[in-house]
Amino acid sequence: INSFSMSSIPHSGGSAESVGDACKIGVVTVSDRASTGVYEDQSGPAILQFFHEAMESKWEALYRLVPDEQPLVEQTIIDLVDAQGCCLVVTTGGTGPAPRDITPEATQAVCQRMMPGYGEQMRAISLKYVPTAVLSRQTAGIRGKALVINLPGKPKSIRETFDEVFKSIPYCIQLAGGPYIQTKKEVVDAFRPPADRRGP
Repeated sequence: INSFSMSSIPHSGGSAESVGDACKIGVVTVSDRASTGVYEDQSGPAILQFFHEAMESKWEALYRLVPDEQPLVEQTIIDLVDAQGCCLVVTTGGTGPAPRDITPEATQAVCQRMMPGYGEQMRAISLKYVPTAVLSRQTAGIRGKALVINLPGKPKSIRETFDEVFKSIPYCIQLAGGPYIQTKKEVVDAFRPPADRRGP
C-alpha cells in the first residue's frame, strides 16, 4: 500500500454490471504535516486501494487533504455530503489524544445521530495488534442519508480495521436511505438480511 500515491490510483471503479447503485464516496485525510507537504499522504491511497479491491458497485471518490483544524474538517464533511452527494465519508487521521486531534469532535458536530459501534469494533480489532488502540477516539455518525466514519491514520491499521467493519457499512447506508452498495464477496462479504438483498 505504501508504494501508492493519490495520483497513481484512479479515483473511481466498480462494474456497470453490478446490481448495486452507483455512489460517491468522500475520502478525507486530516493531517497538518501531509497537508503542508512535509510528507506524502499514504492513508488516502490505502483507502482508495480498499475500494478498488472491495467494491463491485460503480463508485467515484472525492479526495480532500486538510489540516487538523476542526472548522475546516467540519466544512469539508458538510460539503462532501450536502453539496457533492456522497453517501459515505471516510476520514483518516486526527483521532488520538493529542491536542490537535479533532476529527471525532468534527464528526460529532456535523452528524445528527452517532453510530458508536463502529469505533468500538475498530478499537477491539486494533487491540489484537497494539495496546495503544485504546488511545483512539474514532467514531462514526449519520448526516442526512450518509455515513461518516473515522479510520485510523496508518495504512496498515486502516486495512486491519476497514476490511472488517465494512461488512456492515452497505446495509447501514441502505437503512439510512442511501444507495444500495454491492461488494465483491471474496474480499468483503457485506451482510444484509435476506429480505433486503437484491438479486441475482
